[in-house]
Amino acid sequence: MLNVATGTKWVLGNWKMNGRLASNQALLAALLTDAQVNVAHVGLAVPTVYMAQVAQTLSGQPMAWGGQAVSRFAADGAYTGEVNAAMLADLGASFTLVGHSERRQYFAESDEVLSAQIRHAREAGLLPVVCVGEGLAAREAGEHEAVVAAQIDGVIAALQGSERVVVAYEPVWAIGTGLTASLGQIVAMHEKIRACLLEKLASSCTILVLYGGSVKADNAADILALSEVDGVLVGGASLVAEQFSKVCYGAAK
Repeated sequence: MLNVATGTKWVLGNWKMNGRLASNQALLAALLTDAQVNVAHVGLAVPTVYMAQVAQTLSGQPMAWGGQAVSRFAADGAYTGEVNAAMLADLGASFTLVGHSERRQYFAESDEVLSAQIRHAREAGLLPVVCVGEGLAAREAGEHEAVVAAQIDGVIAALQGSERVVVAYEPVWAIGTGLTASLGQIVAMHEKIRACLLEKLASSCTILVLYGGSVKADNAADILALSEVDGVLVGGASLVAEQFSKVCYGAAK
Protein backbone atom coordinates (compact mmCIF):
# COMPACT_ATOMS: atom_id res chain seq x y z
CA MET A 1 0.00 0.00 0.00
CA LEU A 2 1.00 3.62 -0.37
CA ASN A 3 3.17 4.66 2.57
CA VAL A 4 2.24 8.31 2.99
CA ALA A 5 2.75 10.42 6.09
CA THR A 6 -0.33 11.76 7.85
CA GLY A 7 -1.25 15.25 6.71
CA THR A 8 0.48 14.93 3.35
CA LYS A 9 -1.60 15.84 0.30
CA TRP A 10 -1.80 13.02 -2.25
CA VAL A 11 -1.48 13.36 -6.02
CA LEU A 12 -2.64 10.41 -8.12
CA GLY A 13 -2.42 10.56 -11.90
CA ASN A 14 -4.77 8.51 -14.09
CA TRP A 15 -3.43 7.92 -17.60
CA LYS A 16 -6.74 6.33 -18.67
CA MET A 17 -6.44 4.66 -22.11
CA ASN A 18 -3.36 6.60 -23.19
CA GLY A 19 0.33 5.93 -23.64
CA ARG A 20 3.00 4.34 -25.83
CA LEU A 21 6.30 2.82 -24.74
CA ALA A 22 8.41 5.74 -25.96
CA SER A 23 6.18 8.54 -24.65
CA ASN A 24 5.71 6.73 -21.33
CA GLN A 25 9.45 6.47 -20.86
CA ALA A 26 9.98 10.13 -21.68
CA LEU A 27 7.25 11.18 -19.26
CA LEU A 28 8.54 9.00 -16.43
CA ALA A 29 12.11 10.17 -16.99
CA ALA A 30 11.01 13.79 -16.65
CA LEU A 31 9.00 13.11 -13.51
CA LEU A 32 11.71 11.08 -11.79
CA THR A 33 14.26 13.89 -12.05
CA ASP A 34 12.06 16.25 -10.01
CA ALA A 35 12.45 15.83 -6.25
CA GLN A 36 9.01 17.34 -5.60
CA VAL A 37 7.34 14.84 -7.92
CA ASN A 38 9.27 11.64 -7.27
CA VAL A 39 7.91 11.27 -3.74
CA ALA A 40 5.81 8.72 -1.86
CA HIS A 41 2.59 10.77 -1.94
CA VAL A 42 2.55 10.80 -5.76
CA GLY A 43 1.28 7.82 -7.76
CA LEU A 44 0.25 6.89 -11.29
CA ALA A 45 -2.65 4.66 -12.36
CA VAL A 46 -1.51 3.16 -15.65
CA PRO A 47 -2.97 0.93 -18.39
CA THR A 48 -2.48 -2.79 -17.84
CA VAL A 49 -0.29 -3.28 -20.91
CA TYR A 50 2.25 -0.75 -19.61
CA MET A 51 2.39 -1.91 -15.99
CA ALA A 52 5.58 -3.93 -16.47
CA GLN A 53 7.31 -0.94 -18.05
CA VAL A 54 6.22 1.40 -15.28
CA ALA A 55 7.03 -1.15 -12.56
CA GLN A 56 10.55 -1.56 -13.89
CA THR A 57 11.13 2.17 -14.36
CA LEU A 58 9.84 3.05 -10.88
CA SER A 59 11.56 0.15 -9.13
CA GLY A 60 13.36 1.50 -6.07
CA GLN A 61 11.83 4.96 -6.53
CA PRO A 62 9.54 6.69 -4.03
CA MET A 63 6.81 7.34 -6.61
CA ALA A 64 4.06 4.70 -6.56
CA TRP A 65 1.96 3.17 -9.28
CA GLY A 66 -1.29 1.26 -9.44
CA GLY A 67 -4.14 -0.03 -11.58
CA GLN A 68 -7.03 1.82 -13.12
CA ALA A 69 -9.38 -1.08 -12.35
CA VAL A 70 -9.24 -4.59 -10.95
CA SER A 71 -11.20 -7.75 -11.60
CA ARG A 72 -14.17 -8.76 -9.47
CA PHE A 73 -12.73 -12.29 -9.60
CA ALA A 74 -10.08 -13.04 -7.01
CA ALA A 75 -8.75 -16.41 -8.13
CA ASP A 76 -6.87 -17.18 -11.32
CA GLY A 77 -9.02 -18.92 -13.87
CA ALA A 78 -10.97 -18.80 -17.12
CA TYR A 79 -11.75 -15.08 -17.14
CA THR A 80 -10.30 -13.93 -20.44
CA GLY A 81 -9.15 -10.33 -20.44
CA GLU A 82 -9.37 -9.90 -16.66
CA VAL A 83 -6.54 -8.85 -14.32
CA ASN A 84 -6.99 -9.77 -10.68
CA ALA A 85 -5.63 -8.07 -7.58
CA ALA A 86 -2.97 -10.72 -7.01
CA MET A 87 -1.54 -9.99 -10.46
CA LEU A 88 -1.35 -6.27 -9.73
CA ALA A 89 0.37 -6.96 -6.43
CA ASP A 90 2.75 -9.40 -8.11
CA LEU A 91 3.99 -6.61 -10.38
CA GLY A 92 4.41 -4.24 -7.44
CA ALA A 93 1.29 -2.10 -7.59
CA SER A 94 0.42 -0.15 -4.45
CA PHE A 95 -3.18 0.80 -5.19
CA THR A 96 -6.01 0.50 -7.66
CA LEU A 97 -8.84 2.78 -8.63
CA VAL A 98 -12.30 1.32 -8.05
CA GLY A 99 -15.55 2.65 -9.48
CA HIS A 100 -14.17 5.42 -11.67
CA SER A 101 -17.07 7.21 -13.39
CA GLU A 102 -15.99 5.81 -16.75
CA ARG A 103 -16.07 2.26 -15.37
CA ARG A 104 -19.55 2.88 -14.01
CA GLN A 105 -20.75 4.51 -17.24
CA TYR A 106 -19.19 2.37 -19.97
CA PHE A 107 -18.86 -0.97 -18.20
CA ALA A 108 -21.93 -0.87 -15.93
CA GLU A 109 -19.99 -1.80 -12.82
CA SER A 110 -22.52 -2.25 -10.03
CA ASP A 111 -22.15 -1.87 -6.27
CA GLU A 112 -21.86 -5.65 -6.03
CA VAL A 113 -18.99 -5.72 -8.55
CA LEU A 114 -17.24 -2.76 -6.95
CA SER A 115 -17.56 -4.30 -3.49
CA ALA A 116 -15.90 -7.49 -4.74
CA GLN A 117 -13.10 -5.43 -6.29
CA ILE A 118 -12.54 -3.58 -3.01
CA ARG A 119 -12.42 -6.79 -0.97
CA HIS A 120 -10.01 -8.52 -3.34
CA ALA A 121 -7.76 -5.45 -3.54
CA ARG A 122 -7.54 -5.30 0.24
CA GLU A 123 -6.84 -9.03 0.50
CA ALA A 124 -3.94 -8.61 -1.96
CA GLY A 125 -2.46 -5.73 0.03
CA LEU A 126 -3.56 -3.04 -2.42
CA LEU A 127 -5.19 0.22 -1.40
CA PRO A 128 -8.55 0.67 -3.17
CA VAL A 129 -9.19 4.29 -4.17
CA VAL A 130 -12.97 4.42 -4.41
CA CYS A 131 -14.35 6.93 -6.89
CA VAL A 132 -17.76 8.56 -6.42
CA GLY A 133 -19.54 11.44 -8.10
CA GLU A 134 -22.76 12.73 -9.61
CA GLY A 135 -23.80 13.65 -13.13
CA LEU A 136 -25.12 17.01 -14.29
CA ALA A 137 -28.78 16.06 -13.98
CA ALA A 138 -28.35 15.09 -10.33
CA ARG A 139 -26.44 18.28 -9.58
CA GLU A 140 -29.05 20.49 -11.24
CA ALA A 141 -31.86 18.65 -9.44
CA GLY A 142 -30.16 19.16 -6.08
CA GLU A 143 -29.74 15.40 -5.66
CA HIS A 144 -25.94 15.35 -5.75
CA GLU A 145 -25.45 14.60 -2.06
CA ALA A 146 -28.02 11.80 -2.12
CA VAL A 147 -26.40 10.22 -5.19
CA VAL A 148 -22.93 10.24 -3.67
CA ALA A 149 -24.20 9.00 -0.30
CA ALA A 150 -25.89 6.09 -2.08
CA GLN A 151 -22.66 5.23 -3.90
CA ILE A 152 -20.83 5.14 -0.57
CA ASP A 153 -23.55 3.05 1.07
CA GLY A 154 -23.33 0.59 -1.81
CA VAL A 155 -19.73 -0.37 -0.99
CA ILE A 156 -19.45 0.48 2.70
CA ALA A 157 -19.60 -3.15 3.83
CA ALA A 158 -16.50 -3.93 1.76
CA LEU A 159 -14.64 -1.06 3.46
CA GLN A 160 -15.43 -2.16 7.01
CA GLY A 161 -12.30 -2.95 8.99
CA SER A 162 -9.99 -0.86 6.82
CA GLU A 163 -7.24 1.06 8.56
CA ARG A 164 -7.24 3.64 5.75
CA VAL A 165 -10.12 4.52 3.43
CA VAL A 166 -9.52 6.70 0.38
CA VAL A 167 -12.42 8.12 -1.61
CA ALA A 168 -11.99 10.29 -4.70
CA TYR A 169 -14.84 12.68 -5.46
CA GLU A 170 -15.18 13.33 -9.18
CA PRO A 171 -18.16 15.44 -10.24
CA VAL A 172 -18.89 13.81 -13.59
CA TRP A 173 -20.39 17.04 -14.90
CA ALA A 174 -17.03 18.79 -14.46
CA ILE A 175 -14.90 16.26 -16.36
CA GLY A 176 -14.10 17.26 -19.93
CA THR A 177 -17.20 19.46 -20.20
CA GLY A 178 -15.72 22.90 -19.74
CA LEU A 179 -17.70 23.25 -16.51
CA THR A 180 -15.84 23.53 -13.23
CA ALA A 181 -16.81 22.95 -9.63
CA SER A 182 -16.39 25.98 -7.40
CA LEU A 183 -14.21 25.75 -4.32
CA GLY A 184 -17.37 26.03 -2.25
CA GLN A 185 -18.97 23.10 -4.04
CA ILE A 186 -15.83 21.03 -3.51
CA VAL A 187 -15.73 21.82 0.19
CA ALA A 188 -19.42 21.04 0.71
CA MET A 189 -19.23 17.66 -1.00
CA HIS A 190 -16.00 16.66 0.72
CA GLU A 191 -17.59 17.46 4.07
CA LYS A 192 -20.61 15.34 3.15
CA ILE A 193 -18.45 12.40 2.05
CA ARG A 194 -16.37 12.51 5.22
CA ALA A 195 -19.50 12.68 7.36
CA CYS A 196 -20.99 9.66 5.56
CA LEU A 197 -17.83 7.64 6.07
CA LEU A 198 -17.45 8.62 9.71
CA GLU A 199 -21.04 7.61 10.37
CA LYS A 200 -20.51 4.14 8.89
CA LEU A 201 -16.91 3.33 9.83
CA ALA A 202 -14.98 3.10 13.07
CA SER A 203 -13.49 6.38 14.26
CA SER A 204 -10.03 4.75 14.34
CA CYS A 205 -10.08 4.52 10.53
CA THR A 206 -8.04 7.12 8.65
CA ILE A 207 -10.24 8.77 6.01
CA LEU A 208 -8.86 10.62 3.02
CA VAL A 209 -11.05 12.40 0.46
CA LEU A 210 -9.42 13.36 -2.83
CA TYR A 211 -10.82 15.64 -5.53
CA GLY A 212 -10.86 14.60 -9.17
CA GLY A 213 -12.80 16.98 -11.40
CA SER A 214 -10.61 18.33 -14.22
CA VAL A 215 -7.64 19.08 -11.98
CA LYS A 216 -5.02 21.04 -13.93
CA ALA A 217 -1.82 22.97 -13.35
CA ASP A 218 -3.70 26.27 -13.07
CA ASN A 219 -6.28 25.20 -10.48
CA ALA A 220 -4.52 22.50 -8.44
CA ALA A 221 -2.89 24.81 -5.91
CA ASP A 222 -6.21 26.43 -4.94
CA ILE A 223 -7.93 23.05 -4.63
CA LEU A 224 -5.10 21.51 -2.63
CA ALA A 225 -5.07 24.50 -0.28
CA LEU A 226 -8.54 23.54 0.97
CA SER A 227 -8.31 21.82 4.34
CA GLU A 228 -11.17 19.49 3.38
CA VAL A 229 -9.21 18.16 0.38
CA ASP A 230 -6.63 15.47 1.14
CA GLY A 231 -5.29 15.29 -2.40
CA VAL A 232 -6.23 15.15 -6.05
CA LEU A 233 -6.89 12.59 -8.78
CA VAL A 234 -5.53 13.99 -12.04
CA GLY A 235 -6.62 12.91 -15.52
CA GLY A 236 -5.29 14.50 -18.69
CA ALA A 237 -2.75 16.69 -16.92
CA SER A 238 -0.96 13.57 -15.68
CA LEU A 239 0.12 12.84 -19.27
CA VAL A 240 2.17 16.04 -19.56
CA ALA A 241 5.24 16.25 -17.35
CA GLU A 242 5.19 20.03 -16.93
CA GLN A 243 1.52 20.12 -16.00
CA PHE A 244 1.65 17.14 -13.65
CA SER A 245 4.74 18.54 -11.95
CA LYS A 246 2.95 21.83 -11.27
CA VAL A 247 0.07 19.92 -9.68
CA CYS A 248 2.57 18.12 -7.45
CA TYR A 249 4.12 21.44 -6.46
CA GLY A 250 0.72 22.49 -5.12
CA ALA A 251 0.68 19.40 -2.92
CA ALA A 252 4.12 20.16 -1.56
CA LYS A 253 3.15 23.58 -0.16
